[in-house]
Amino acid sequence: MTCRDRPAIGYVINTYPRPSHSFIRREILALEAAGWAVHRFAMRGDAAQLVDPGDQAEHARTERILEAGPIRLGFEFTRAAVHAPDATRAVLQAVRRRGVRHLAYAAEAAQVAKRVRALGIRHLHAHFGTNSTDVARFAARLAGIGYSFTTHGPEEFDAPLSLRLGEKLADARFAVAISNYGRSQLCRWVDHRHWERIHVIHCGIEPARFPDPPSFPVARPLRLVAIGRFSEQKGFLALLPALAAARRHADIRLTLVGEGELRPAIEVLITTHGLQDAVTLTGWLDEADVRSQLAASHALVLPSFAEGLPMVIMEAMAQGRPVLGTAIAGVPELVRPGETGWLVPAGDEVGLCEAMIALAATPVEVMARMGLNGRARVLAHHDVTAEAEKLGALFTAACTRPAA
Repeated sequence: MTCRDRPAIGYVINTYPRPSHSFIRREILALEAAGWAVHRFAMRGDAAQLVDPGDQAEHARTERILEAGPIRLGFEFTRAAVHAPDATRAVLQAVRRRGVRHLAYAAEAAQVAKRVRALGIRHLHAHFGTNSTDVARFAARLAGIGYSFTTHGPEEFDAPLSLRLGEKLADARFAVAISNYGRSQLCRWVDHRHWERIHVIHCGIEPARFPDPPSFPVARPLRLVAIGRFSEQKGFLALLPALAAARRHADIRLTLVGEGELRPAIEVLITTHGLQDAVTLTGWLDEADVRSQLAASHALVLPSFAEGLPMVIMEAMAQGRPVLGTAIAGVPELVRPGETGWLVPAGDEVGLCEAMIALAATPVEVMARMGLNGRARVLAHHDVTAEAEKLGALFTAACTRPAA
């Protein structure tokens, strides 16, 4: 199939773009560079949080379904009931099993289905196996096309039964996990005969944005950077006490890049442990500034309690920086102890403290060598162009199947 022959694909995401979802943007752009036409459907936007020019441009390219308003959404669902009664009946049966909240998803899906028909879209793909996949699933049924979805974790793996992952896996054309760990979790909730439709496609980086890695900093003190949303799953509330304990043995500085609901609690811990001169809070930064923070650091620290496979690990490794992370989810698939970084049990503040002390005592040349090992690994396994090619092959196969 040539680029000119490729059918249009619709992407469905709940809130898009967001600062923490740049991996979706990269995937879409890589697909478009390969000749795919991709239309972005988001239920809502988050423009006030966008600081990166790439995210701002993506916001302008995205159609936000809820902006149609409740009257229009209700009208489209009523019209779907007239023109596609069997499909609407099937959607309503699913809504009854799931609860009244899913009636809103069905109305959103009716609007998406209308736009799918108008744009000639042949397949829908959702990111996250949560309500965005519900909308894609209902819209695909109403429009008479197929759908697929990518799971990331940890949200989907926290509530697989209430999200009915098994049902979604059973009638999707295919499903994507971003790590082997993620695929194993999906396999738990679907019959073995459906395992073959679950594929591992990594989130990717753009190698061209990471030419020769920046010079490794040689000056002390040890400088660590942590990047992520200030939420309970990222483990920053455990990192700060561990850092305070480690600083009794070594001079360590930390930059925290991100924002979120736990910022007040983080600020309290910084004061409580006397870390005002050791910790810098930057807020959200654009991609160029994130790369600058990584370049100025000796290592990335990621103390997460729950994860998928964080993009920030890939970005740190691409810049030749080792990683101190927790041994959860897909993280060990990239972070290899003694080779590309350090791993500690999630929630183990003592282990995290000891690892930071060990990191501070590690010779710069050893850290630099581990960083280069990580760079080689991530460039080999997480090139967004190669991963988008795999995804495109799945779209091609899905679009050639007859409608259900």
